[in-house]
Amino acid sequence: MQRMVDPRQTCLFDPYAPILTASNRRLLEENWPGVFRHVILELMPVDTLRQHFHPVLGRPTRELYSMAGLLLLMEFMNWTKEQAVWAYCFHAEVQYALNLEPVGHDLSVRTLERHPKYFEQDGLAQRVMYDVTTRLVEVLDLQIDQQRLDSTHVFSDMAQIGRTRLMGVAIKRFLTQVKRHDSAAYANLPQALRQRYTPSEHQLFGDVARDKESRRLLRQQVAEDLHEVLQRFADQPAHAQRSSYQALERIFHKQCEVQEQKVTVKEKTGNTVMQNPSDPGASYDGHKGPGDQVQLAETCHPDNEVQLITCAVPQTAAVADDKSVAPVLADLQASQLLPEQLLGDMHYPSDENVQLAESYGVELVGPVPGAAPAERPGDLTLDDFGIDETTECVTCCPDGQAPVTSVHHPATGKTRTTMPAAVCQQCAFRAQCPVQESPDGYRLEHTAKQRRVAARRREQATEVFRERYRRRSGIESTNSALKRRTGLGRLRVRGRPRVFQAIYLKVTGWNILRAAACAKMREWVRAKAQTAVLQVSAGVRTVSDACREAFRGLSAVIPAFYHPFPHALGLRLAA
Repeated sequence: MQRMVDPRQTCLFDPYAPILTASNRRLLEENWPGVFRHVILELMPVDTLRQHFHPVLGRPTRELYSMAGLLLLMEFMNWTKEQAVWAYCFHAEVQYALNLEPVGHDLSVRTLERHPKYFEQDGLAQRVMYDVTTRLVEVLDLQIDQQRLDSTHVFSDMAQIGRTRLMGVAIKRFLTQVKRHDSAAYANLPQALRQRYTPSEHQLFGDVARDKESRRLLRQQVAEDLHEVLQRFADQPAHAQRSSYQALERIFHKQCEVQEQKVTVKEKTGNTVMQNPSDPGASYDGHKGPGDQVQLAETCHPDNEVQLITCAVPQTAAVADDKSVAPVLADLQASQLLPEQLLGDMHYPSDENVQLAESYGVELVGPVPGAAPAERPGDLTLDDFGIDETTECVTCCPDGQAPVTSVHHPATGKTRTTMPAAVCQQCAFRAQCPVQESPDGYRLEHTAKQRRVAARRREQATEVFRERYRRRSGIESTNSALKRRTGLGRLRVRGRPRVFQAIYLKVTGWNILRAAACAKMREWVRAKAQTAVLQVSAGVRTVSDACREAFRGLSAVIPAFYHPFPHALGLRLAA
């Protein structure tokens, strides 16, 4: 049975009045519990969460607003499930934040474990982040026209294992399933193969020597075992449809190859290879290792009292930053938080991404990727030529001379410009000019991309660009603090759905903590809390007035032989 208490509903009597002093209440209101109770709790997706429970039948649920809020608190406080249950039952600041009465509350770990599954099924974590971020931006009146973008690596709760152990663990897990569900098929396997994977996962290959040659022979043996197992069970749907078998296939195709009926182990596997069967969604980053990553966009307007993260796009670690601009822009557009200017490091602002950002009405600012061409001081570039951006035709050279011809070829995207030979031979800028001498004259070829890149390289050498770009580095400290405060660097879960859900909730919690540090938010929460107190006081006075009128009416109809009690009662009521 569904049980919900709307946080916007005020109580007739404040349950915290007997246990909180005025200073203690002010401390709660000025920190994250006050922000959570008066701003965040009412945004919890209870309308969707309630659908997993019958409206009237069954035992009453734990109060759903508080359970949804507890999942959010558990992530950004980096609690274990046991710590979250303890805080729900005994911590006064958590009970205040979750709008619970400060009395005994019962909650089991088993009950808590159900709710992350509901969040995962309905995709509620991302919705919570959008709703909370939008509300905080609105309350704090933040300027979102200037934002910065960066990615940070995330490790899930999985062991980092080598290639040989990866293949061996995958075989071990599949054979365990075969033995459990089809003992006859397991018995038909070669005895040597079965014995090789009989030890536990932590003891696999423990009897093999550690020298280089022994490890090479072991890897080859495990690769051949993997190939044999795949062939034996490929035509048995009952086994081939298991997730453990599909993991075997994926690992084999990434780690091994068959050449002339011989299994060989690849020298290089790429960064999309599975890192651990326990977390098949995790991939590999050559600089930071196995795991996942998240693209973060954060406000950076100098007039903002605090800066909030406006976008979080979880990804596998194999996704390059230059491929992440499109999903980030789409995410910001969906939440109506698109900036006018987006700062990123040199991995983001490729020419294609700059053009894409312009289609969203966003200026993507950052250094031009790649090394600059070797130029001598004073050399001229395409940016010194007069070029019509509509037709891509050259109108004049740096010396102001018009070309003989300038033709743009749409098929190749190139513009070929021919300059007068007599003019170029006598030009004072001949040694610095990029125009090349050819048998039929002096020519210059360029593309629209080369023109734009040349203009950006010229711009990034100016002091104006450096002043605009200097705020980008602030997101590095945000990444570091986010990992220290919320545990984003090393999650307590593994598997893509749970990892992505944890990322969304931790980023949401970071925004709540940043908002709680803002004086404007503290004033807003204090005003809302005082309004609720006034409403309660008004309600109490209304009930008292109603009771007084009822007693007055009762005293008027009491018979006279009850004198003097009725008159005394009436006098007291009148007083």
